[in-house]
Amino acid sequence: MKILWVKAGGLVPPDLGGKIRSYSIVKELAKTHEVTLFNFYAAHAGDVHSGLKGMFHRVVNLPLPIATDRGLGELASFMRNIFSSSPHTVSKYCRPEVKARMRELLASQKFDVIICDFVVAAAAIPWEAACPKVIFTHNVEALIWKRHFEVSSNPVWKVASWGEYQKMMRFEKHFLNKSEHVLTVSEADKDFFSDFVDRSKMTVISTGVDTNYFRPDDGKEQRNSLVFTGSMDWMPNEDGVLYFIRSILPLVRREIPDVSFTIVGRKPSEKLRAAAASEPGVQVTGTVDDIRPYVGEGSVYVVPLRIGSGTRLKIFEAMAMGKAIVSTTLGAEGLPIRDGVDISIADSPEEFSRKVCALLRGAEERGRLGSAARQLVEQHYSWSSVATEFDDVLQRLVPLSSGREMRLPLDEKVSPARA
Repeated sequence: MKILWVKAGGLVPPDLGGKIRSYSIVKELAKTHEVTLFNFYAAHAGDVHSGLKGMFHRVVNLPLPIATDRGLGELASFMRNIFSSSPHTVSKYCRPEVKARMRELLASQKFDVIICDFVVAAAAIPWEAACPKVIFTHNVEALIWKRHFEVSSNPVWKVASWGEYQKMMRFEKHFLNKSEHVLTVSEADKDFFSDFVDRSKMTVISTGVDTNYFRPDDGKEQRNSLVFTGSMDWMPNEDGVLYFIRSILPLVRREIPDVSFTIVGRKPSEKLRAAAASEPGVQVTGTVDDIRPYVGEGSVYVVPLRIGSGTRLKIFEAMAMGKAIVSTTLGAEGLPIRDGVDISIADSPEEFSRKVCALLRGAEERGRLGSAARQLVEQHYSWSSVATEFDDVLQRLVPLSSGREMRLPLDEKVSPARA
């Protein structure tokens, strides 16, 4: 099969949840199909995208002059777009030069299917192209902005978030309905989209994890230590960590005074560093080469997210390492996990603190939760099995003109339940 994979925001290094998911799946697909990667992203020092050329049939890399920090450059870009009908992220990436290069590619080569990786890239694709278009949604983008609006206390940011929510909702509705098929990463996302997209044209793709890379690190756990991992330049992660430092950690410290908290992830803001410095025992690492030693040292892995959509790969990585996890309901949203069986769920600061303290004090319960978590992902959620699910959808969707044998309709394919 000839696949055109269209990715906004870059594919490597795979250091964000969506990039990890995309990289892991498309790498597997490229083993059995002819994959062309069309990749546009912010230009940056140390760009390693040229290294992808040995992995795929063809790679088109388009680095763009885009502000990547959350400073004045990004703010100015956001403000310039405030009166546009397009969401800021779409305007930022889907520029005229990207669309022109895409048309050149499609004029020179035929494909059996186009994969739009994240809905943002949809604005760069010529939708009159004859082959099927599949949108791979890692999140409900509109819902993320709605949740920013709901939790923000800054009136300016609240208004801006509401505006982006409205724009992104219109954008998602438009392009998801134009596509031949929609892939979601959770039943919750599928349920959200089903308000305006026919359920028969949607399929849930499981979240995966590299269970050989993420393995239990016995004997490294540090007493009364908490850990969070995630890219700190993703706003939901920063919001969740600030919420934990300000509202949950003080409650834990009342019961366990020597508790420590390590925040692992790239590009922490000065706001986050200042909040961490105000509390004893809080460490912010910034970028690290390998998160596993930090996760291994944690007694309990925490996911205090209040904003987001899709699924959190960080939870599967911690589960694969056999860690006891306390998460908000939203943090664990869309994952096939069960409170009290392979994870602990808490939403209020008081309940979150209580469950963290119970696990810090209970080595046996930590071990039980961690073992159940490892067993779940080891048995069902390797990336190769996830890529097989993805491939199966494409095989059913590609038209008979491609010369392949007729297979079952898409609506007869249901992702297996994971319980």
